[in-house]
Amino acid sequence: MANALVSIQIIPKLKNGGDTIPLVDAAIAVIDDSGVKYEVHPLETTMEGQLTKLFAVIEQMNRKMIELGSLSVISQVKVFYKPDGTSMDRLTEKYH
Repeated sequence: MANALVSIQIIPKLKNGGDTIPLVDAAIAVIDDSGVKYEVHPLETTMEGQLTKLFAVIEQMNRKMIELGSLSVISQVKVFYKPDGTSMDRLTEKYH
């Protein structure tokens, strides 16, 4: 069972202010390849899983940005941690 929800907005910095959307797409691909449950939203992506695994995915995302030519990366992260379990559905069920 998942014990954390982590939302991330990743902001790569490219030379000469290049288009960052392809890099953001690559960051989302890292999440997809990790196998964790996630939802993409307009300004951030939320992942569900074990906190240590989610932090490892964030590290991989940042590394991927550098591999793809980003000079630096800002990762804005929000964490909801509940050791006895949580889920995106549980937190949003009253809105469905």
